[in-house]
Amino acid sequence: MKSRRKEQEPERLIEQWQLPPAATLGSSVRARGILLEARARLPFALRKLLDIEAGHLMLRVPEDDRDDYSHVVEAVSTTIVGIEDLPVIPREVEDILTITSAERHRWLKDGRLQSAGTRTVKLRGRARKITFHVFDPRHIEDILDRDMMSVWRENDAISAAENRRRAAGKAALTRAGKLARKKDPPASQGATDATSPRLKGWEEFDMDGLLK
Repeated sequence: MKSRRKEQEPERLIEQWQLPPAATLGSSVRARGILLEARARLPFALRKLLDIEAGHLMLRVPEDDRDDYSHVVEAVSTTIVGIEDLPVIPREVEDILTITSAERHRWLKDGRLQSAGTRTVKLRGRARKITFHVFDPRHIEDILDRDMMSVWRENDAISAAENRRRAAGKAALTRAGKLARKKDPPASQGATDATSPRLKGWEEFDMDGLLK
């Protein structure tokens, strides 16, 4: 027997904050990251009261809860001041620029994507820590506005084609060299009769029967 879904308790809205486009860069993943950043500044028990909806941070509480949560409002308001400058993490970069992880790694390695430093975090429920590069949001915005992703992909395709051409040419030269070595007579066989030098007077010795 299927259990009934628990009906959501009535809620009341305490406060909402609109996230500027310069902060989200048109990315729902980035907006979610800002939400997590704001939640991290709140007491653990209150974090779920803050959510995101249509580009707004929303603070909702149960309808029968009469607390004004002024301390939460103040904490969130403080967090979003200057939120446009919050460093962009890898998964946000991939969503904003619509690129793959492989492209991000390649462009970071050759300097097209410029790192703004690294961040180390501990995975929840694990002892292991991970370190990753973060990026300046204005740098990412500039790449997006100029559609540099398309230019870089085109350059990468040209470079890959050139590398394949060079590899094919090198392989052809290698095969030709191996074929030439197979056609050459082994050095141990010496020269053929046609090319062997003739000793002077050889015929006379043969006619006199001196070689029999």
